[in-house]
Amino acid sequence: MADWQNLSDRVNNVAPSATLAVDSKAKAMKAQGIDIVAYGAGEPNFPTPDYIVDAAAAACRDPKNHRYTPTAGLPELREAIARKTLRDSGYEVSPDQVVVTNGGKQSVYEVFQLLLNPGDEVIIPAPYWTSYPEVVKLAGGKPVPVFSGAEQGFEPDIDKIEAARTDRTKAIIITSPSNPTGAVWSRETIKAIGEWAVEHHVWVVSDEIYEHLNYDGVKTAYVGAEVPEVRNQLLVLNGVAKTYAMTGWRVGWTVAPLEVAKAQTKLQSHMTSNVANVSQRAALAAVAGDLSAVAAMREAFDKRRRAIVAALNEIPGVHCPMPTGAFYAFANIEELLGKPLGANGSVAHTSQEFAALLLDEGHVAAVPGEAFGAPGYLRFSYALSDEDLAKGMRYFKEWIG
Repeated sequence: MADWQNLSDRVNNVAPSATLAVDSKAKAMKAQGIDIVAYGAGEPNFPTPDYIVDAAAAACRDPKNHRYTPTAGLPELREAIARKTLRDSGYEVSPDQVVVTNGGKQSVYEVFQLLLNPGDEVIIPAPYWTSYPEVVKLAGGKPVPVFSGAEQGFEPDIDKIEAARTDRTKAIIITSPSNPTGAVWSRETIKAIGEWAVEHHVWVVSDEIYEHLNYDGVKTAYVGAEVPEVRNQLLVLNGVAKTYAMTGWRVGWTVAPLEVAKAQTKLQSHMTSNVANVSQRAALAAVAGDLSAVAAMREAFDKRRRAIVAALNEIPGVHCPMPTGAFYAFANIEELLGKPLGANGSVAHTSQEFAALLLDEGHVAAVPGEAFGAPGYLRFSYALSDEDLAKGMRYFKEWIG
């Protein structure tokens, strides 16, 4: 028999995705007939806009889409992404700087394979997206979390970042709007990080996939626009998943300095080759079009944002600040730890234990803060229907008692 324990240290040292684990368990319970309200996965509940679906349907019937394309992506799509970068981010890039990937997650994985040698360090402002530390470890690097709490608006402090820097610091991650907190970092913070990176010759990896999901008049600041000097050491990660409700189409991209883009194309040529042509044609319709589709979704998200924050703050022991971006509420539940919960009087000593009990007994799925480097918190995605959102909050409050 095979020794399944004898796998590589590389894979054994990586934790599974906590968000997908919660989502999978919630779906399994639903399949058993249990009424579960899932706030776990960050997936818009809207259908992909019709004009994008129509473009994909037409692409299916065109034989040219039945073949390989260049590894870095359809030339037309790369050109459209370059135009979109100028429109949204405010600076010009060449289509040759764009590499189209199988979802944003492949872009995240590949850039750290490109940048890191064993022992290199990556500063990751926390709370962070659960996969960042794992992809750093998969590349042989060392994640260096720098935490900022709710009292700081979950916004990183440049002095703490500098204190974390060593002679092994190779990169820093920017993610604004943020998953999991929904925080939109200020222009001043983005500018300070960019200038710090230039001064210390540190790569900047900017994850901008939630760029268009902002509320209350808050705008996304782009480090490439705020600090033009950083562009030679900047890798931007993005995709169509969140903006256009296209999570299942699996199209992301990297915008990088030309030599880095060439290296990424070389790496991807040995991994997956090109992204599925039909998905690329759909992404082209999305990226080349206007932002009217996201405007309608953003309006619905805004309504849900206000509803879920109000509902969470009505639950004794729960404290949730109002997010200004993305579609997540990040609630502090520390006051509920170590106390009897629900009709069974169960006790959770960590937010991870709390989330497990909330799902098993309260039938509400949320992701524990440990997954994001923030114990004591729960992340709730409000990318679900108004009815389910209200029902889940009712379940949560009733379970607390």
